Amino acid sequence: MRDQSGSGAMTDQQRKQTNVQEVPSTITDAAEASGNRIEEGDFVTRNEEQDLVRGLHQRHISLIAIAGAIVGTTSLFLGLGGSIQTGGPLGALLGYAIVGLIVCAVQFALGEVVALLPVTSSFVRHAEFLIDPAVGFAVGYNLVYGNLLSIPTEITAICVLIQYWTDMNSALWIVVFIILTFVVGISFIGIYGEIEFWFALLKILFIVFLILLGLIIDLGGVPGTPRIGFRYWNRPGPFVEYIATGRWGQFLGFWAVMSNAVFSFAGVESIAMAAAETRNPRIAIPKACKRVFARVSIFYILAVLIVGMLVPSDDPRLDDQSGTAAQSPFVIAASAAGLHGVPSLVNAVVITSAWSSSNQALLSGTRVLYGLALKKQAPKIFLRTTSWGVPYICVLLNTAFMFLAFMSLSEGALTVFWWLVDLVACGVLISWITILTNHLRLVLAMKKQGIPLAELPWHSRWTEWSTPTALALCVVILFTAGFPVFTTGNWSASSFVSSYLDIALVTAAYAFWKLFKRTKFVALADIPLREAIDRAQQDPGVEVKVPLWRSIAGFLWD
Repeated sequence: MRDQSGSGAMTDQQRKQTNVQEVPSTITDAAEASGNRIEEGDFVTRNEEQDLVRGLHQRHISLIAIAGAIVGTTSLFLGLGGSIQTGGPLGALLGYAIVGLIVCAVQFALGEVVALLPVTSSFVRHAEFLIDPAVGFAVGYNLVYGNLLSIPTEITAICVLIQYWTDMNSALWIVVFIILTFVVGISFIGIYGEIEFWFALLKILFIVFLILLGLIIDLGGVPGTPRIGFRYWNRPGPFVEYIATGRWGQFLGFWAVMSNAVFSFAGVESIAMAAAETRNPRIAIPKACKRVFARVSIFYILAVLIVGMLVPSDDPRLDDQSGTAAQSPFVIAASAAGLHGVPSLVNAVVITSAWSSSNQALLSGTRVLYGLALKKQAPKIFLRTTSWGVPYICVLLNTAFMFLAFMSLSEGALTVFWWLVDLVACGVLISWITILTNHLRLVLAMKKQGIPLAELPWHSRWTEWSTPTALALCVVILFTAGFPVFTTGNWSASSFVSSYLDIALVTAAYAFWKLFKRTKFVALADIPLREAIDRAQQDPGVEVKVPLWRSIAGFLWD
């Protein structure tokens, strides 16, 4: 292991990699003469080129992106029942469809900016380049904080899921999964990519299996089971009244589903966190982002539709609070049809999904912290990497926080633990808002500077209207996510704090760095886009052509 400060001898290969990112002095001089702000940390730095290793391939990024979008957490397997119960089958379908479109807009916006600036910690550093360094600081530490708590959360969820089969002490399973998560995090990035690739493929194949199974059950394909069809859309009905009555109550049910659906897609934005460790990032990451749309439509929306057909919204079994497969609407339907092996199968796959989420949180948290250290917003010690390119001090810090999972063994500590986790729940929306704002600023700056959008390494005209629309929706959802606490008889101080305190924390972090460093809001005309575009044109990446048979076999990611 070594302390990477950018000094010391460089190998020929390292010089070659670094030279790819170097720009002729005429470009830099011209940018500086125009008054534009130029900092090495705005682009891929020598630390990233020398100390990190490009071990993630196109197939890793693409399949992880798709799996993150459709089953980023355990919510698809276990949580859809609650959405059906709150909004009804049609309310849940509309809610997830709209949020699915928001996710697609976020992915497209992220892909366009990453293609121009494929840096470690992704949109955190994009915010510094396009908006204000204080925004990058605030969002970066919000992500670090959120991921530090997300990993022990997932480990706790795994312990609950394992209790479906055995009463063995949870402390043992906490230790086992802390060790497993640490081993993946400290290993070569390619190992993480390979593990997540196969887990992602497993989750995708499993959701396809559940969709087909649900359709068979619904159509009466299981012997002894009557055809259900859209019976539950007629009674109890397509919508459910939530808090209020009538049309207003049905709308609130739909809106509650949409607010909850946001957190089902948590993690989709993390695919670009390791851009500097991805081969051909200007090609691989945008390609992964733009293919999310079709996959979300096929998998997630179909799953919500099938669940709304299988289980009535007033089914008391949806109130199961065990946190295991018993609460899954797929399991409820399969058990009613006499298919008793499905619960254990669902439970097993949900465990892999939860562990996959903890690995993803570890990657995201460590790379954001590394990126903050690159910008001198975190101690320099976090720049230390192993000989195989892993920021090991960042990994060790995240590993230390994994032991918070032991708080789940104490009822009182568990209450505090989940309260802390709830504080960062709206961090997902804050991240999406940052990504969309970054892209909007990029488009406006290009127009201000008279640079055609066609000069971007990757651009879709769809994003010119999808980005502002999705941004407006995200802001509205952010401020209305905790609306039940403002209704008569539903006030809860803990719910209010968990819904909105994170907004105050991010604002405070922004104000602190703004005052401490006296950062300035970057004017559209001063963003050094010309240099960024010239760098991208010099290093466009290499499009790898694959045989037709391989494209067909890998249709999910190629």
